[in-house]
Amino acid sequence: MSIPAIEASHVVKRYPGVTALDRVSLRIEQGEFFGLLGPNGAGKTTLISIMAGLTRASSGRVTVMGHDVARDYRLARRCLGVVPQELVFDPFFSVRETLRIQSGYFGLRHNDAWIDEVIANLDLGAKADANMRSLSGGMKRRVLVAQALVHRPPVIVLDEPTAGVDVELRQGLWQFVRRLNKDGHTVVLTTHYLEEAQQMCARIAMLKAGRIVAMEPTRDLLARVSGVQLALKLSGPLPAQLAPQVVEQGDRIVLRVAQPADVESVLAACRIAGCHIEDIEVSHADLEDVFLQVMSDADRRRAA
Repeated sequence: MSIPAIEASHVVKRYPGVTALDRVSLRIEQGEFFGLLGPNGAGKTTLISIMAGLTRASSGRVTVMGHDVARDYRLARRCLGVVPQELVFDPFFSVRETLRIQSGYFGLRHNDAWIDEVIANLDLGAKADANMRSLSGGMKRRVLVAQALVHRPPVIVLDEPTAGVDVELRQGLWQFVRRLNKDGHTVVLTTHYLEEAQQMCARIAMLKAGRIVAMEPTRDLLARVSGVQLALKLSGPLPAQLAPQVVEQGDRIVLRVAQPADVESVLAACRIAGCHIEDIEVSHADLEDVFLQVMSDADRRRAA
């Protein structure tokens, strides 16, 4: 069996009065595109901090490419590139200088050819000699991605990499990351844009209150929520017999039916009740629906 890219075994992290991670175990294989999802406070960033050696677990063990992040910190860190959620930068250097300095942290000399390639792929060429403090938030985030890649790590962790960035950068970033993954790099993604995780990740783990509550291939997670969703904008009240099918209520009422053929029965019930349908949108369940269901199931288990 090959060495996993990342392996966490019974990881616990406690702070005074809070258990941030509660016996988390997972194995991410080399070359995977893996999603780590969860609401705010679920423990995602804590787990990433432990992977990167920035925080020590209270108990348990984490390895990166077979290197223990506590005992073999230097080797483990060299195998990992992390794009942090926060915009952290040194305001005294240009983009190119920042990337050269980052290369030096890993003992890399004569790294300019790769730095130029990273700059080009992240569309930073026009800003390569600009001071970091003069950049927009989106440009600074591009530099964070470049810093994570400058030492060519086999494992890349992206913690909310597209938060606050424009659509053009998002598309360019994903094109570059897909290429890296195709070339054999392992990618771990945390994001609140669930459509990104659905499109990019072959396998996903979901965290809730420091515990893994689901970990499956993305296609298997999507299969959990079958059926069709209808988003209806109505001029009158929804017929009472349809209330059990409602999954969301606001400006539009969202209902779920078991199969496409059942859409007609919903429309017929509205017609019979004299409820005029002003607008309708039909869609299949997506990762957001799965996420909400998994989190709801986890809350019920905790309350039981």
